[in-house]
Amino acid sequence: MTRLGAVITEAIVQHYGRDELFRRLANPFWFQSFGAVMGMDWHSSGITTSVLGALKRGLTPLSGELGIHVCGGRGSHSRKTPGELVDIGDRVGIDGTSLATTSRLIAKVDSAALQDGFDLYLHGFIVADDGKWVVVQQGMNGDRRQARRYHWLSEGLTSFLDSPHAAIEGREQGEIINLADRRAERSRNGQLDLLTSLGPDKIIREFNALEGQAPASRKHDAQPMLPHLIMPAHHDVRQEDVNMRRLHGNLAAAADRGPVDFEELLLTPGVGARTVKALAMVAEVVHGAPCRFSDPARFSLAHGGKDRHPFPVPLKVYDETISVMKSAVKKGRLGRDEELAALKRLDDQSRVLERYVTGPDLKEIIAGEFDRSSSYGGRSVFGWEEPPASSEGNGTSSRVRSSKN
Repeated sequence: MTRLGAVITEAIVQHYGRDELFRRLANPFWFQSFGAVMGMDWHSSGITTSVLGALKRGLTPLSGELGIHVCGGRGSHSRKTPGELVDIGDRVGIDGTSLATTSRLIAKVDSAALQDGFDLYLHGFIVADDGKWVVVQQGMNGDRRQARRYHWLSEGLTSFLDSPHAAIEGREQGEIINLADRRAERSRNGQLDLLTSLGPDKIIREFNALEGQAPASRKHDAQPMLPHLIMPAHHDVRQEDVNMRRLHGNLAAAADRGPVDFEELLLTPGVGARTVKALAMVAEVVHGAPCRFSDPARFSLAHGGKDRHPFPVPLKVYDETISVMKSAVKKGRLGRDEELAALKRLDDQSRVLERYVTGPDLKEIIAGEFDRSSSYGGRSVFGWEEPPASSEGNGTSSRVRSSKN
């Protein structure tokens, strides 16, 4: 994940610049798809930790070249974020102290001003040499065993307390306290007036007097809708989770462009048809418009998942994908963009073909991946995949047997 995440990031920065990378990281649908194409469990809250960890490891050696710095992380690492930002500011000449204050303030907003039942445990702060930033935070509700992710983007941000989020990922929790909503300005001002005019003791007396009263019925203004991603609880990838038209477009584009662009042009040793299918989805992560990521599950069809859903990670294919991407990015740095252009043509062709192409259903696609998993170097947290048993005898394949794990 570290190697693939870093090289995809480089490709996006080369094509579209750092600002566009930050916009994508602030989009919960793209972020989830990014983690899925890297082989993390497609629906899991662990995608947040894994993606940010992979980017921190992969981009730190490239920070001088790309001008991008990944700070923070999970648990104790999140509390080191302000210090990391001050150090970066001293090194590259931006106001690290101000960024450290921003980091603390964002953490306070999502833990104190926004009380929705989720306790923050992860804070990732990504900053560029020009001072622009994107923040991804995640909270956990232990009782519900659910996570919620909060995305922030410096671009266009005018206030930390006037509906500041770029997006939120997670299920609705009913009535919540959200003093960061623009509609809560009167409440915020009223609280300050109470504190200064009455003092804490009188506020407590007033609260106790009101505690037993039923709240008056009020008409609420509509809250502006953010990009809002809700992931299902099931581990398996189901047909309703995937836009099959787009998936068939990816697969058809791989068959159509693969022989032209990846055998005659790239000439990368070992790259076969299966790797080109994975590259079709990687190309979409690099080049796709925001509307293309409404079904993050589809991107798990590139490299599977570490929990065997939708199938074990095909390590040989994964390594070949990294090899192609690294070659394309390396040549792109030298002004030779023919390989990056080939990836873009692969993505363009997906959009053309999905208008009319058809193909097998999802169960058939996944079954085929399991049947060939051993030959692709399939691996999961349960270990290496064994070759399927012979159809003779009891007729039970290793895929069926190991599914009991």
